[in-house]
Amino acid sequence: MKILHLLASPFWSGPAENVALLALAQREAGHEVTVAVDRRRKEVAAEEPAVPRLEALGLLDEGGLELSVKSPPWAIWKDMRGLRARDVEVVHTHFTHDHLVARWARPRGAVLIRSVHAPRSLRSSLPYADAYTVPASSLITRLLGRRVRVLPPLVDGMFRPAEEREALRRELGLTGAPLMGMVSTFQASRRHGVGVEAFARLRRVHEGARLVLVGDGEQVEAVRQQVRGLGLEEAVTFAGYQRGEAFARWLRALDEVWVLGLGNDWSARAAAQARACGVRVVAVAEGNLPSLADVLVEEPTPEAVVAASESGVRALVAHPSNARIAEDMLALYAQAREER
Repeated sequence: MKILHLLASPFWSGPAENVALLALAQREAGHEVTVAVDRRRKEVAAEEPAVPRLEALGLLDEGGLELSVKSPPWAIWKDMRGLRARDVEVVHTHFTHDHLVARWARPRGAVLIRSVHAPRSLRSSLPYADAYTVPASSLITRLLGRRVRVLPPLVDGMFRPAEEREALRRELGLTGAPLMGMVSTFQASRRHGVGVEAFARLRRVHEGARLVLVGDGEQVEAVRQQVRGLGLEEAVTFAGYQRGEAFARWLRALDEVWVLGLGNDWSARAAAQARACGVRVVAVAEGNLPSLADVLVEEPTPEAVVAASESGVRALVAHPSNARIAEDMLALYAQAREER
């Protein structure tokens, strides 16, 4: 099949990596796959741009689509004309803007698939598609009467258990045990404040415990102040924003990851990456986290996080491979084509 993924964003964040991994797995299954992204917004200093990543993977679509929410009406019209003329069998959209463009400019004979990556997109005005995907099974009921499947997070092969965890920790300058971590943007929905307070309580029982905070964001300074106020400067490491193999190394070094809230991507990719690294996952019951966590936090409070961490529970979760996820999506495409 000829498959075109549309992602109206210039950033290598949110669902972008998941889309790229799905496209790679579909290509490895023998299909012709490209990914079109926002080509208008070139200055994305605050985040990593998607174009170089997709170019390096050989996935970047060069079909002339601007695909930007910042496009003027005439540019959107040009995109619609260009998309309608494309020779593809599947258009798989991932954001509202690209879904709307494809809804009214679907190539002749192509099926239209829409992936919803966060519940806020599930509005009554959600445009028509031949099939939909959601990031968690709890959202399926909001699309009753429509063809829908769960699209779980795909995981890059760099996420694997450490061969020599102690040696890796020495390389990263990490000491102490147990070694906890939070790996997300510093924003209110991720509840870093709850995590730091929980860690302070945990230190009363495990004096050698250490917390690693990987990421950046608007609330990082507020969290630093909280750490100083609790006298935890020597026990908390701010690793900053990490990408690629560097991020995987920090993740491999941990004993446990706390995922205390989700942002734009409800597939909970960080939890899947942690599990692939052999790291225990303690998480709140949001999005796809219940299917990936070793233990769920009953409520987002410091006491509940400590209780979950101290429980020692480990779940036997068999996360599907990227090839299996791609196979399921290809089956969805085929079904949509047959029943259209």
